[in-house]
Amino acid sequence: MVKERGQKVIASNRKARHDWAILDTYEAGIQLVGTEVKSLRMGRASLVDAFAQVDDGEIWLHALHIPEYVAGTWTNHEVRRKRKLLLHKAEIERLIGKTKESGLSLVPLQMYFKDGYVKVEIALAKGKKAYDKRQDIAKRDANREIAKAHGRALKGRY
Repeated sequence: MVKERGQKVIASNRKARHDWAILDTYEAGIQLVGTEVKSLRMGRASLVDAFAQVDDGEIWLHALHIPEYVAGTWTNHEVRRKRKLLLHKAEIERLIGKTKESGLSLVPLQMYFKDGYVKVEIALAKGKKAYDKRQDIAKRDANREIAKAHGRALKGRY
């Protein structure tokens, strides 16, 4: 059997970058059962309400929605069960310290296949206030206007 190469995105949490200020990102493996992987291979998952939490020195992903596998039988998985994230011990200890001391949260940004394994990109994040979101929107619009003006100036020269 040919081993998979590359990266294929299954699901991404686009709203997370809007609602959270991302400080650092980590790539974690995830502990799954067979029907979950089959459902993910069909491209079916949702990270919208998902969050990661530390319990007894382990990091768990809660509220990740992986729908039941269509061709599954009585062995199908629970749709919203908590799933263990697989990280190095030093990374786990660092994340435990950051979340305890400064009130930061762990937010999943995207889920993807990497060389045949399911990976989750989690972020150490701080919640944004409404004025932070407005500043980001204003900055993005200003950059868009600059790019548009710059593009017109270049078109006029040639």
